[in-house]
Amino acid sequence: MRVHIVTLGCSKNTVDSEILAGHLKANNMEMANSVEDADTLVINTCGFIDAAKEESVNTILEAAELKKNGSLQRLVVAGCLSERYGDDLRKEIPEVDHFFGTEAYEQIIKAISPDLKYSLLGERILSTPQHFAYLKISEGCDNPCSFCAIPIMRGTHRSTPIETLVKNAQNLVSQGVKEIVLVAQDLTYYGLDIYDKRRLADLLTALSDESGADWIRCMYAYPAKFPLDVLPVIRDRANICNYLDMPLQHASTNVLKNMRRGITRRATEELLDTIRQQVPDIVLRSTFIVGYPSETEADVDELVEFLEKQQLDRVGVFQYSQEDDTYAYILGDPLSSEIKEARMQRVMDAQRAISLEKNRAKIGSIQRVLIEENIGGEYRGRTEADAPEVDNDAYVTSDTSLEIGSFVMVEVDDAEEFDLFGHTLFA
Repeated sequence: MRVHIVTLGCSKNTVDSEILAGHLKANNMEMANSVEDADTLVINTCGFIDAAKEESVNTILEAAELKKNGSLQRLVVAGCLSERYGDDLRKEIPEVDHFFGTEAYEQIIKAISPDLKYSLLGERILSTPQHFAYLKISEGCDNPCSFCAIPIMRGTHRSTPIETLVKNAQNLVSQGVKEIVLVAQDLTYYGLDIYDKRRLADLLTALSDESGADWIRCMYAYPAKFPLDVLPVIRDRANICNYLDMPLQHASTNVLKNMRRGITRRATEELLDTIRQQVPDIVLRSTFIVGYPSETEADVDELVEFLEKQQLDRVGVFQYSQEDDTYAYILGDPLSSEIKEARMQRVMDAQRAISLEKNRAKIGSIQRVLIEENIGGEYRGRTEADAPEVDNDAYVTSDTSLEIGSFVMVEVDDAEEFDLFGHTLFA
């Protein structure tokens, strides 16, 4: 039997699919490289916002057609969308053989082949390029954000012990991984449930000392009650990137209060000041939501002013999506898609100017670049300031062939809003 897995959504879903693939292979299943080569298709869905739901549903419907015409023998749907809307989907798309929620590895294996003997020992097959991998340090979330359905889909916060994570990281490095990207629904909550205190700093120290990774990167750090003891670890450890992804979601205190974020603009700015004071060279990334039901044009003005003042290095912007059973659901969705789009473009226009200025300031500098792809003789890579799949690229020319997954020193010759261009000095 040949199984193909389609993964939709975030990096946490990527990890789930990789673990499932490892378990299937350990049970003598053959992993197919495409839907066309598969007997069984597993779709790992996302249900975070409307656009993600639509993509998931459309993917399921396309697969259902393959099942109808006999191209597929078995169709399995899992993940966040299935966790929330499995009963409804089951009625609407009967071609699907099984619906499962999140992390349902054993159930999926049983459903695909009831006779399989399985032993879940942390097997994992990477779907990312060999040189980087995501390491999910916890599951679920305890934060009460009004707009977010993650606790409904993923449950309460559950940390993985430090010893287990170190072993997982060592296993990744043994496979050739150079960069480990730490992910979770809330990175900074790590440890509270099993150690009775936040222990992200201890985890980072252990990974820095014992994993063997060249780069360790932190994503999804919640700003409220941020554990400040993380900062000297980031600053002092050479293999921990001077990089922090902290989804702030907004800058207006009125909107933040309505979002139940547990922080004000003033407290946010004080936190950013502290981070920059303790880690002077840190690169700060954040995401923001526009179009929240209570958001006014004045709130958007404040968000733009905040960005221009704070000069964040990397910014992503999303449009508000009304989610069933969340605290904000009762507020409705009064703003039109046109208004949301205009606000999103306004915020991104402000960030584009910031990003261009910051990138141009790097012209003439020397950057360490992780090479990711050969594009017709030109190489694409990333600096320490850029996370995989979401941040800037560095395009590199070289007189000699460069190995994918290698680090090279690059002099920056030119820059655009979201790209750097340079040439190698030495490998």
